[in-house]
Amino acid sequence: MSWLEDDEDDEPEFDETTLRARPNPKANRPRTKRRPAHADAVIARVLGVDRGRYTVLVDEDAPDERRVSATRARELRRMQIVTGDRARVVGDISGDEGTLGRIVGIEERTSLLRRSADDTDQVERIIVANADQMLIVVAAADPEPRERLVDRYLVAALDAGVRPLLVVTKTDLADPAEFLSHFEGLDLEVFTSAQEEMPLERIGAELIGHSTVFVGHSGVGKSTLVNALVPSAMRATGHVNEVTGRGRHTSSSTVSLRYRGDGGNGWVIDTPGVRSFGLGHVDPANILGAFTELAEVAKDCPRGCTHLPDAPDCAIVEAVAEGRLGPNGPARLDSLQRLLLTFGHHHQP
Repeated sequence: MSWLEDDEDDEPEFDETTLRARPNPKANRPRTKRRPAHADAVIARVLGVDRGRYTVLVDEDAPDERRVSATRARELRRMQIVTGDRARVVGDISGDEGTLGRIVGIEERTSLLRRSADDTDQVERIIVANADQMLIVVAAADPEPRERLVDRYLVAALDAGVRPLLVVTKTDLADPAEFLSHFEGLDLEVFTSAQEEMPLERIGAELIGHSTVFVGHSGVGKSTLVNALVPSAMRATGHVNEVTGRGRHTSSSTVSLRYRGDGGNGWVIDTPGVRSFGLGHVDPANILGAFTELAEVAKDCPRGCTHLPDAPDCAIVEAVAEGRLGPNGPARLDSLQRLLLTFGHHHQP
């Protein structure tokens, strides 16, 4: 569990224990006497966590690829190690039955998808490390799609620097056009899926070479989609609650599945435990940063500008009003403001 405050410095994703536990190859003096012994560590992908045992993938995509069971070194006991982490592993990494490797460190993470329990909660759970895409699954009907929920997912993705994708299922039950019109101002790849026509090839092509987190409420057809993309997943999605045990939603309920497509492999990370994201940790600057041309204009905004409709002298609002951001400008600004509001409602000073 990492205890992170909103007002920390530039790198909220690492608490101090993480920094202390990660050997620094550039340091002039070894941090511990043991450090040189880890020179033979191999880098392995963390696939899952279950009661202190980590399943890691060694020699990924090589002929000797194998799953290895590992524990964590004692000095890492305060560090969160999660699905998607790239772990440094020593010891017996043969993968033979009854053997155990040992995780002695974690490589620097390229992204962290996190959630707090609710918007005011500063205690976070890291769900996945190093994912670079989030596939949001909603249904066109039954259950009704809620823009606000999708907005929350989008905010969490953009905050983490993760590319969002959207799949609307059950389009045989309702036309999703009106719902989708809300997202026109976003750089959002959208797929529509009906019972008899799942766009598996198109979605699959987006998964190759990426690590994609699947999120969505129950009943929207997420498991059906996962099983269609990864036929061997049938068991994993059916038995996932055995892993979480006592109704805890921890990273142990997250499943990493190999997508094998015509043009290569990718990773599907299914997150049964994530119903919603508390946005207690989000940095609004990351949301603005996802709208590159608006972020450029925002450099001319007054200090502390909220970029909301009532913001005095907001350079973006002025540029859009003057038509300087083209025909798509109003939709882009509208999307930005809606996402900032989604976040801002919970952060009134």
